[in-house]
Amino acid sequence: MDLKNQIWNLVAKKLAGEASAEDLKELGTLLKKDSVTANKVYTIEGWWEDSREAERDNSVILFNRIRSRIESQQPNATSFKMPEAERNNLINTGMIRNYLKVAWRNLTKHKVYSALNVGGLAIGIAVTMLIGLWAYFQYSYDRFLPGYEQVYQVRRNFNSNGDTLTFSSTSLKLADALRAQIPEMEYVAETDQVGFHGLLADNTKLFMKGMFVGEDFLKIFPYPAAKGSIGKALDDPYSIVITASTAKALFGTTDAIDKTVKFDNRDNLKVTAVIDDVPANSTLQFSYLVPFKYYEMSQPWVKEVRNGSFSDNSFWQYVKLKPGADYNRVMAKIRDIEKVETSSVNAVNSNVIIQPMADWHLYGTYKNGKAVGGFIEYVRMFSIIGVFVLVIACINFVNLSTARFEKRAREVGVRKAIGSDRKQLIIQFLVEAAMVVVVSFALCLLLVQAVLPYFNSLTGTNINIPANSPAFWLITLVSIVLVSLLAGSRPAFYLSSFNPVLVLKGSVKAGKSAVVSRKALVIVQFSCSIALIISTIVIYNQIMYAKDRSTGYEVSKLVTTSMNEDLSRNYTALKNDLLQSGAVESVTTASSPATGVYSHGDVDSWPGKYPGETVELGYIFMSDDYFETLGMKLLSGREFIKGSKADSTSIILNEAAVKRLRLKDPLNQMIVKNGMQYRVVGVVKDALMDSPYANADPTAFIGGGGWNMIYKLPAKADTHAAIEKLTGIFNKYNPAFPYDYRFVDDDYNQKFSEELLVGKLSAVFAALAVFVSCLGLFGMATFMAQQRTKEIGVRKVLGASVTQLWAMLSKDFLVLVIVSCVVASPIAWWFLEGWLQKYTYRISIGPGVFLLAAASAVVIAILTVSYQSIKAALSNPVRSLRSE
Repeated sequence: MDLKNQIWNLVAKKLAGEASAEDLKELGTLLKKDSVTANKVYTIEGWWEDSREAERDNSVILFNRIRSRIESQQPNATSFKMPEAERNNLINTGMIRNYLKVAWRNLTKHKVYSALNVGGLAIGIAVTMLIGLWAYFQYSYDRFLPGYEQVYQVRRNFNSNGDTLTFSSTSLKLADALRAQIPEMEYVAETDQVGFHGLLADNTKLFMKGMFVGEDFLKIFPYPAAKGSIGKALDDPYSIVITASTAKALFGTTDAIDKTVKFDNRDNLKVTAVIDDVPANSTLQFSYLVPFKYYEMSQPWVKEVRNGSFSDNSFWQYVKLKPGADYNRVMAKIRDIEKVETSSVNAVNSNVIIQPMADWHLYGTYKNGKAVGGFIEYVRMFSIIGVFVLVIACINFVNLSTARFEKRAREVGVRKAIGSDRKQLIIQFLVEAAMVVVVSFALCLLLVQAVLPYFNSLTGTNINIPANSPAFWLITLVSIVLVSLLAGSRPAFYLSSFNPVLVLKGSVKAGKSAVVSRKALVIVQFSCSIALIISTIVIYNQIMYAKDRSTGYEVSKLVTTSMNEDLSRNYTALKNDLLQSGAVESVTTASSPATGVYSHGDVDSWPGKYPGETVELGYIFMSDDYFETLGMKLLSGREFIKGSKADSTSIILNEAAVKRLRLKDPLNQMIVKNGMQYRVVGVVKDALMDSPYANADPTAFIGGGGWNMIYKLPAKADTHAAIEKLTGIFNKYNPAFPYDYRFVDDDYNQKFSEELLVGKLSAVFAALAVFVSCLGLFGMATFMAQQRTKEIGVRKVLGASVTQLWAMLSKDFLVLVIVSCVVASPIAWWFLEGWLQKYTYRISIGPGVFLLAAASAVVIAILTVSYQSIKAALSNPVRSLRSE
């Protein structure tokens, strides 16, 4: 037997585990005599021991196949071919099992690499899943009721001198007109949703928010009945429908049907139905429903409004179209339905529209009379962020997989040597990617389940993983396949393309295109992350800018209580007791709380009015001490004279109203509203009672008071002690119901809730995106340090310092991060500039934002790569050079 065959036989016995100590000694001696064969043997042995990815069941035969392919191949060959029968035999004997086995071995053998990939993908998938569940929750608003597709809210577009203003408030006269004139409308229900009312059953007293609703309300909104039937539940004016939680609070476990509830300590209403609690993803939120007929009977002014004009817009209306009714035809019919009342400025300049129920939550912003956006913008924005984070995680997988090409190259070469074609190799790498994704998804479910309570608390939702939903698992399966393809395609096609002859000769090196593509992907990663950092900073600055804005009144220490008939009847005595107690400094009442303007109406005429000109002002009806209590500053003129009947026709304007009416000298000017003349006696400084991001609403103040009691605590008062004292005083005059109060600063802060939610979510997702990007950066730094081990050793021997070596290893990554900053900044500026346009009162984006984001990204990148860079720089050069 010649020398070469002796060597191959001994190698085969060694790899099969059958070689004795004498065989191994003889093999070493023979290898020294034939250096060419020795190089080939070392290549195959190295691959065999390193990967252990070959099938070992018939190792001698398999090894001989490998050896024969290598020996018979020409140096310039580009592929290895195996006879069809032999290749089919290999496929039939366990290809699928081998795919999975090899994938699992790779996952468990390279622990750091696997941890980076699985951890990054798990976080990316978890972020995407959380955002997906949140987006679905927002999208599902108001879609839980059967027949929601035919339900609409009635709105009106008001033409204010060319500007179209859209209002949700409508008139009762409009409800009657829709019933009488529009046959396509199956049901029409008017509602009043403002205010809290008292419920009394036995000794249980509650003060809760409910609605007065028309008798068709439960036909439009068929909420599931827990007890009783909703069909005719609102027919009797003295009936009440309560939710399950309200029933439990009032009656415990006793059946609530036919029980009586004393409403506002006035009339007994019979419980005719108990409905399930209203879901969180419902625009309409209430604890009970009372027939609108009762509202008209108990409040005579409501009946007067119904018999009034289209200008009395103080209510909300909902309609349900008949099956098959054409939406566009209905819109054309109702558009000018109010214009028959030609004497009304409001009616002549209003167009009636209806908005589909499915759009209420997401499309609340109107422009030029059409719904153009709203919360849907944030749903889209965070959906894009979720995709970004997932793409960032997939980029990690791609970069780390292609960075390991030298270790996988030998495997590819040997697999091609034994007959694997490129398609089989592609499938193998895709299976590996799918296994990583499956493991990542399992970890993702644990992460999502763990953070959901905190996420729900942050977003004010009650999201759960829909484990019982087949649709959820179908979407999950499709997502796993898509992510596997997204993350595994490039490594699969890239690694499977290697030339086996060159690979086994050790001639394959990473090409320039591979390095460039990895750098490009890193730039994409960090560009997304930096854009999120910039967005978070801008959103935070915008919120703080609006919060620091002067409100025009003193928000701190102001308290609001919704009044009922007992409190209204005893208001004078209650006010005196409150002031004498020292618990409050001043007391007043108003038709709107301090943080809103609930009533709007037209001005019929004013000095300097142009022919056909229309102006709509906000109106607040107030009692004595209103401006003093709120701390609003009177700029000119006087306040209303306490107890003066002469001031019943006086009016006070804010600065915005004076400007809107173009009154150069407003005092003593006459303004006509609803046919009644008012004399301007004063002008007050603008106050932000609506949006803190917009200009102050043009508002007129008229004497008369309202259902909102507003009182101010002393500046140095102990809030807890003051509330205890106030509880006793209110209980004295309102014994039937608990003392209910709200702090005005809490109500004002609620105006920032949407922006605060967006800011918090942006910050959280930006941090996670940066973290996932840093995982990839850490992995790349690790492989870079390993690849340059010999270079580092040589440089240290030649005198390079640790700092110099750290700078050398970190420089490439910092350049990529800086390029990412340059790419991300204009994109983020364009998006955020558009987002800020919806705020009248807004910040301007200066260069400081981009510099801060860039500095943050650079510092994070330095901290990420420094560990591996310094570790490599501190390594023993003798050991690294010896190993090389």
